[in-house]
Amino acid sequence: MTETDVAIVESRADRASVHICDQLRDLADWTEHRDEDRPDADGGGTYYTLDTLDTLDDYGDIELRSFDTLHIELESPADAFDCDPDLLVFASRHSGDTGALLTGHFTGNFGPAEYGGDDDTVAEACPNALAELLAAFDEFAPEEYDVGMECTHHGPTDVGCPSLFAELGSDDEQWDDPDGARAVARGILELARNDVAPHRDRQLVGFGGNHYAPRFERVVRETPWAVGHIAADWALESMGHPTAHREVIDAAFEASRTDVALLDGEWPVLESTLEEAGHRVVSETWLREVGDRPFDLIDAVESDLGTVEEGIRFGEHREPSFTVVDLPGDLIDTAEGVDPERVRTIVEAHSVAFTTENGGSRVGTQFALPEGATRLELVEELAGVLESAYETVTVETSEKIAGEADAGADTGAETDMDADADANVDTVVNAVVAEKTAFDPALAQKAGVPEGPKFGALASGEPVTVDGEEIAPDRVERRQIDRFEI
Repeated sequence: MTETDVAIVESRADRASVHICDQLRDLADWTEHRDEDRPDADGGGTYYTLDTLDTLDDYGDIELRSFDTLHIELESPADAFDCDPDLLVFASRHSGDTGALLTGHFTGNFGPAEYGGDDDTVAEACPNALAELLAAFDEFAPEEYDVGMECTHHGPTDVGCPSLFAELGSDDEQWDDPDGARAVARGILELARNDVAPHRDRQLVGFGGNHYAPRFERVVRETPWAVGHIAADWALESMGHPTAHREVIDAAFEASRTDVALLDGEWPVLESTLEEAGHRVVSETWLREVGDRPFDLIDAVESDLGTVEEGIRFGEHREPSFTVVDLPGDLIDTAEGVDPERVRTIVEAHSVAFTTENGGSRVGTQFALPEGATRLELVEELAGVLESAYETVTVETSEKIAGEADAGADTGAETDMDADADANVDTVVNAVVAEKTAFDPALAQKAGVPEGPKFGALASGEPVTVDGEEIAPDRVERRQIDRFEI
């Protein structure tokens, strides 16, 4: 495990920050130091480090320093720390009409800098650390507190390393609440305890939506994706026309270490600007469907089979090498008519990916099967679904010499390769044949049975009486043979 060095910033001008850091000092066995080379107001004087954290000894350095000024006014605070931090956490208050709330966010300005930092500048984000901080807040938050995630806003923009705000809100009552302060402190310590890296291998930049970013928070909580900088609706409006502000947009991707974007709302000019700049704009559906699958697999599937937006869904296999095969739609439709959940389970278990219809609710007809798998295995299981609706179900197969064309390659014929048949014969699926005895409406009409309840009774296997004559179900039945050509 890579050790993460964590710097914690306390602002004496922010009483919530002081209370959080008091709890930090109380929660662990810190070592007190003196830095006489730096003014007390700028992180010098008394500061603290952790030599042990519970029983763990494989975490990075943890250092806590105090500053006189508000966090948003600091410039390059990472320079004050001896540990050369990989991650910096601002212990801070949150202000707003949001009640008791623990929240986290990154810093920067997509337009004019009204509250610290520079215009059109963003600080380096740490998407993985924010995702882990929210999870820790979920665990430690007092019952009356909500947990949330905010968009990118206010300074500082020059920090010196990846950073985030860990906040206690949202008014005087909470800023002085020891339980709330302790929850934030415990969340910060969890980042150190778990050696949380600033980044993960899949993260994105968000555009649009509310200040409290519910859509992006949902992505963080429900998918393997982390979210870096977020430019909410108001930030985009403050920024102005996207084509004139490419630099801050590109900076948000660089600071979040990704080229993937998710938009909340309709932003056609922004979307085209992002795509022209080489960034990949994806949907929430895409994020959920690809999950944590390898990127080479995702690219191969979307190149050879189709895109997630076109209805592609992924199976359980994760091999980037696969073969695309077709199956008849009537076989899939009939099997789904018997047991759609079982069909979906079978297809997912056998495939790398597959097409769908009706917005992803029904299985399509093309399947990416992993290298070495055969269509026969998938067909046999789908045929098994039909057995509950038919009296007999047969999978018809033939054999052919591997590598030969279908025509004339049936091994039933004499060939010079018969001696090597065991090693060179492929089994070819020709059809699924399903048979049952079924109610025939035409025969019922011919027997004088009126359409309606008596049709239903005969179809259910019950005799009916018409004009004093009893008509048995077998009189209006015929042998139904459904053949699904592969």
